Amino acid sequence: VQLQASGGGLVQSGGSLRLSCAAPGFVKKYYAVAWFRQAPGKEREWVSCISRSAGTYFPDSMKDRFAISVDNAGTTVYLQMNSLKPEDSAIYYCAASTFSCHATMIVDKGVLNQRDYEYWGQGTQVTVSS
Repeated sequence: VQLQASGGGLVQSGGSLRLSCAAPGFVKKYYAVAWFRQAPGKEREWVSCISRSAGTYFPDSMKDRFAISVDNAGTTVYLQMNSLKPEDSAIYYCAASTFSCHATMIVDKGVLNQRDYEYWGQGTQVTVSS
């Protein structure tokens, strides 16, 4: 199973980027695809999740700026990031699970359980300059 993240780059503060995660077989093989990010010296955190049913999930801090979607073929998941800030700089990873976003959520913490995501892409670097 191969996931391929792309679309990262250098952007100015306030700008936008769209990341892509090639996830062949999303509709058939996985139940959810999520985006995570990790900045230097920080723990990896979740950014967004989309389930096969098209339910979407975001941390409160990102839901007004980020959007997640899947193409009609069900093979590519997109993360649209707007109003980017320097603190959004990180390596962004996509990952897939055979469980739904809701099922992988640690409810009392409001975060995804990364251990439920069995398949990971290689990451794409996003750098936001001030």
